Amino acid sequence: VLPAELPNLLINGATGIAVGMATHIPPHNIKEIINALLKLQKSPNLTNADLIQHVRGPDFPTGGELLNSDEELAKVYSEGQGAIKVRGTYEVEKVEGHERRKQIVITSIPYEVQKGNLVEKIAQLVVDKKIPQLIDVRDESAEDVRVVLELKRGESPEAAMAYLYKHTPLQQNFNINQPGYF
Repeated sequence: VLPAELPNLLINGATGIAVGMATHIPPHNIKEIINALLKLQKSPNLTNADLIQHVRGPDFPTGGELLNSDEELAKVYSEGQGAIKVRGTYEVEKVEGHERRKQIVITSIPYEVQKGNLVEKIAQLVVDKKIPQLIDVRDESAEDVRVVLELKRGESPEAAMAYLYKHTPLQQNFNINQPGYF
């Protein structure tokens, strides 16, 4: 990976099986990888801990929030395997024309989650009345992710999201498997 001019394997990530070994590498931020490589070029004896100061963690194209602590990420990187917990993000907005009504807008989803399948799963939970706080779900996405969840008046967005994180792919683990990662 490192003898290349640009380590595309780290920047773009990879999944597959080669020489009897499974690989699952997340994508990373190109600036962070280049900065780490420049530091490594100046000081070839850098430790994993030094490199992790420059590469803060995976950079997923679909966004999402990493829930791992810095210590957990350091352990995953130094061991070359482990789970990165990724959660979709959301905002709460007021519904135009209705002062007391709010809606949840999901603005990012975990990497490798199909948005259509996620919306379908949430819609099924709403139809089955498993999430009593919600009355409707619609996908208003264009270039960015925008999934709107309509709340019943006076309901807690946090309670609805806690249920969704637990029962849908809106929160998942991304399992890394790459021996000798850093």
